[in-house]
Amino acid sequence: MGFSLPFSRKKELIGLDIGSGAIKLVQLKETSRGYQLQKFGVKPLDSELIVDGTVMDAGRVVSVIKELLEEQAVKIKDVAVSVSGHSVIVKKISLPVMTEEELEESIKWEAEQYIPFDINDVNIDFHILGMPDNQESKEQMSVLLVAVKKDKLTEYTTLVTEAGLNPVIVDVDAFTLENMFCVNYDLREGEIVALVNIGASVMNINILKGGTFTFTRDISIGGNRYNEAIQREFNISYEQAEKAKRNEPVEGVDPQALSNIINNLNAEITSEVIRSFDYFKTTSTNENIDRILLSGGASKLPDLLTQLAEKSGVPVEMVNPFKKVDIPKKLFDPEYIQEMGPLAAVGMGLAIRKIGDR
Repeated sequence: MGFSLPFSRKKELIGLDIGSGAIKLVQLKETSRGYQLQKFGVKPLDSELIVDGTVMDAGRVVSVIKELLEEQAVKIKDVAVSVSGHSVIVKKISLPVMTEEELEESIKWEAEQYIPFDINDVNIDFHILGMPDNQESKEQMSVLLVAVKKDKLTEYTTLVTEAGLNPVIVDVDAFTLENMFCVNYDLREGEIVALVNIGASVMNINILKGGTFTFTRDISIGGNRYNEAIQREFNISYEQAEKAKRNEPVEGVDPQALSNIINNLNAEITSEVIRSFDYFKTTSTNENIDRILLSGGASKLPDLLTQLAEKSGVPVEMVNPFKKVDIPKKLFDPEYIQEMGPLAAVGMGLAIRKIGDR
């Protein structure tokens, strides 16, 4: 699922996850046994460069992308990137049964009633999911409708173009998580899994049933919220707040007060996740979530995983985006891979994409 831009024919591409807190790069090689990791790098971004998904200083972001490409000695130019947040609308809708060709013709008119933007300001994609749940009528089908504002797409494709890369695919964060999950985790029939990716400024929730999309929601909350609260409380710089958040000692930061701030924000994130689950249940005949897989930079915050498991009553585990990926020991430090793995979920989902697929 995603917007494939017909700029290239070559097979290999790199996954480039441009987040508000860091840029993550993943390159894979497909072998007879599955995937092998070729390159993986993470480069932090200063907090003011991308704010709530909006690029504030394109020049400096491009410089960071170039530095990352240089550090990783990347030769491939074709790249897959993804978007999320307010400029992205994902809806599961019910439409009269028709062929893909017929839907291609009519999707613009069908989409108009579901999208809160001018239809001419968005790029639209769709995927036919089959017959809707609880739908006895054979005259309706379920369609996944995706709309992304054109200016958002332009913003992100321009960044990679200016870094000397060729944007061949633009995906949506929630779907990249689905790709990553399906490659690494065994699918159990009927199992409902919530993929919760907590970045610096956006949290993506994607709920799958038997490995198939059923629900997604983007929420504007993430790791930056912790930094801002710590900064305010102790009157320190953003960088010092980042260190304190990671449990590194910072002068003037009281450990108990810091712990209170982190716990309060963990509770806020947890309640947003549970609220999304409750909403999902109202749309899906009260089905329960069987397990939660947590990813993203902010997922590693102290006690967040524990609190989410306790409050939701659902088993929670940290995602391993390289679970079934061959990682050559001579190229990668296993400790680094384990430490940074949760940040690679979206990048991994992008790196799996193939040019020309839908």
